Amino acid sequence: MTRTAIVTGASRGIGAEIAKRLAAENINVIVNYAANSKAADAVVAAITEKGGKAVAVQADIADANGMKTLFDAAEQHFGKADILVNNGGMMKLAPLSAFSDADFERQVAVNFGGTFRAIREGGNRLADGGRIINFSTSVVGTKFPTYGVYAATKAAVETMTQIAAKELAARGITVNAVAPGPVATELFLGDKSDEQVAGITRMIPAGRLGEPADIAEVVAFLAGPASAYVSGQVIRVNGGMV
Repeated sequence: MTRTAIVTGASRGIGAEIAKRLAAENINVIVNYAANSKAADAVVAAITEKGGKAVAVQADIADANGMKTLFDAAEQHFGKADILVNNGGMMKLAPLSAFSDADFERQVAVNFGGTFRAIREGGNRLADGGRIINFSTSVVGTKFPTYGVYAATKAAVETMTQIAAKELAARGITVNAVAPGPVATELFLGDKSDEQVAGITRMIPAGRLGEPADIAEVVAFLAGPASAYVSGQVIRVNGGMV
């Protein structure tokens, strides 16, 4: 039986890699994007060229109706959703003493509020035996300066993950979180000098930055049948950094 996945923030970077990796497992994919329709269409094209099925769907996960839109689209195109990957998020960095109210409210709305609404919608609409895979960050462990608000929203996601796992267990739905370390994406590399990247890389025992495929492989495991007895866990994918 072909399953269906909703992947938020799937137009680029880690999300795009996850969408393509799940499609390789014969999973239909809803490729969510916030604004970049061209990038989302490119992900869909990459999937369909290899024989997979995917549809790009615009939705703001911070909006009260964002997740409803994505589940509606999944049911319209493919039937009941089986897998929900809450990859979408934002990262605004600044010392806590300099963090604006507007940036605080937006980051909480997207990272914490978006994941909350996704879990709520998924708890009501995912098929029995489904999978919810949330995204945290290894900065919850490293606690780097300027990451205070971002890391706090992700720590909240980890707590919700563990509680939702207990609440949804009776329906066979597993709920886990993936917490990447530094990953070589445009989002991570775009605002850093070569020296900064080298300094961060030296902190990783594996000796390299993560790649989107490293994260997508873990998501594929959590989305698959082999992970049926894994729930309520936070998996830090960071080359031994923390």
